[in-house]
Amino acid sequence: MPKKKEIVIRPNGRPLLFKSAEELEDKIEEYFEFCNNRIKEIHDKEGGVVAITHPAPYTMSGLANRLGIDRDTLLNYSKKEEFFGTVKMARNRVHEDVEVRLMESRNQAGAIFNLKNNFGWKDKNETETTHILPKPIMDVDQIDV
Repeated sequence: MPKKKEIVIRPNGRPLLFKSAEELEDKIEEYFEFCNNRIKEIHDKEGGVVAITHPAPYTMSGLANRLGIDRDTLLNYSKKEEFFGTVKMARNRVHEDVEVRLMESRNQAGAIFNLKNNFGWKDKNETETTHILPKPIMDVDQIDV
């Protein structure tokens, strides 16, 4: 008779891919270095190929992909006290890059979308309303019944 497969239920879900904040920080730094040192090949007038540094924009999805996790998992790491500062630092770097590109870009829709979805930016109008109640004509205590 075959043995029954034992099911192990983990109370806290899947084990973490990164065991320490330092390990995560090293991988995050690799992503930023990759973006900063991206090479683009262009063709010169003679038909030769010239390699130039062409920095890639920082993105939360790109960072998560480079780490081997999805964007939601990366954001979930920030809910763990040990990783909070590391993820916050990375988010701030991405946020700054997006803002700079927003300010330099003529086509701002993509940057605005990213800021709203990844960084909580909102389009909102605030309207303050005040209700002034009218004064009663007579005081209720003064009415004879």
